[in-house]
Amino acid sequence: MGSVGLNSITSSSAGGGIDVQGIVDQIIYSERAPERLMQAQQTQLNSQAAALRDISSKLTDLEATTDNLNDLSGNFNAKVVTSSDSDLLTATASGSADAADHTIVISSLATTSSYYTDRLASGSDTFLTGSFDLQIGSGAPTTITVDDAHNTLDALAAYVNELDIGVSARVVTDTQGARLALVSESAGESGDLTITNNTSGLVFNKGETGTNASLTVDGVPVTSDSNTVAGVIPGVTLNLVGAAPGTTVLLAVKSDTTQPSSAINDFVTSYNALVQAINAQFTYNAATGSAGVLSGSTSLRMVQQRILSDVGYSITGNGGFVNLSTIGLEMADDGTLTVDGTKLDDALQNHFGDVQNLLQSTSPSGFARNFSADLDQLTDSVNGPLNAELTGITQNVDTIADGIQDFEDRIAQRQQQLIEEYSRIDALVRQIPLTLAQINSQLGSLQS
Repeated sequence: MGSVGLNSITSSSAGGGIDVQGIVDQIIYSERAPERLMQAQQTQLNSQAAALRDISSKLTDLEATTDNLNDLSGNFNAKVVTSSDSDLLTATASGSADAADHTIVISSLATTSSYYTDRLASGSDTFLTGSFDLQIGSGAPTTITVDDAHNTLDALAAYVNELDIGVSARVVTDTQGARLALVSESAGESGDLTITNNTSGLVFNKGETGTNASLTVDGVPVTSDSNTVAGVIPGVTLNLVGAAPGTTVLLAVKSDTTQPSSAINDFVTSYNALVQAINAQFTYNAATGSAGVLSGSTSLRMVQQRILSDVGYSITGNGGFVNLSTIGLEMADDGTLTVDGTKLDDALQNHFGDVQNLLQSTSPSGFARNFSADLDQLTDSVNGPLNAELTGITQNVDTIADGIQDFEDRIAQRQQQLIEEYSRIDALVRQIPLTLAQINSQLGSLQS
């Protein structure tokens, strides 16, 4: 039985009993000291785990932005196209396009074939039934049967559209009446429409003849059945907007420097977030007289040393662009990076190949390639130092949680035992006044 102060009993005895629950609570609180120690350890470990997860997340973010710098088909492969006359020509380019200048003359645009009928009073007026053959380019003709269900312009337009043969039909209404318009869904000669064998009550008129676009690209004649021309310049898609025979449009395909600049700035942002989070763990707080919960982590210290070493990585030669400093990224005293935007823009505009080589070279390994390889190891889900430490902490937390649960089971039994013991004492204490009364009564009887 745990020890209890005499006052706890005597003060309660004066009232006819003892405070059973109060006495048991005091004993249980005293005996819970080992559990409170386990809970404090659990709280500390949970704080360490939370800090590790936060830093691991920032390390993963840094890996992603570094991989972007190392992606041979990514930001550094993007191309931008400029046209000397966007009223005549625009263009887009994929990463496979070569940086080069091209001269283009657009003699004519591709046209879309169409037919239209003579006017009727309205789209709902009927006309004689019959049929007509509708041919697209050199394809087989399609016979359009005009029966009693389709002998209005509205019904016939809907019927042709339902056939889905590559022709769009619609009713065009103006102040003088309604016409049926048939428009090829394909431009150029291959989409040219022909109507023959017309026995219906409609009169068809040729609107536009489908013709191919005609242009020269770097002096080479080109025809296209579309005003979107792909494949003539590898990786470049031309969008023909207007025709001007004899007018030369200059098309410049260049490396897009805006995307690499954004990728480099994203890398710096994620790198600085990681460095600042690590620094905070090792910074002494004078107010609390302590550092971060991970201040004693050798794993975190190792990660800090490796990323600081990696960010100072250099290669040789390469036109003098050998490390981050040479493209405008400078390291501060706390290990974070700052970006000299003017210096970076100049490097990308005038030494794009050297900057790309600095980051992505395979032999020797460029900065991003080297850093990515190291980050792959640091973020490994099993062997990465932070993940390994986190696994150990999680196991310890689980072990302590099991210990606390076992302790709770034992303390519950102990509490029940104490309640029973002190309840018996309470009963005895409450019996004392009755016993005294009986004794006094007997003594009184003897005196009488």
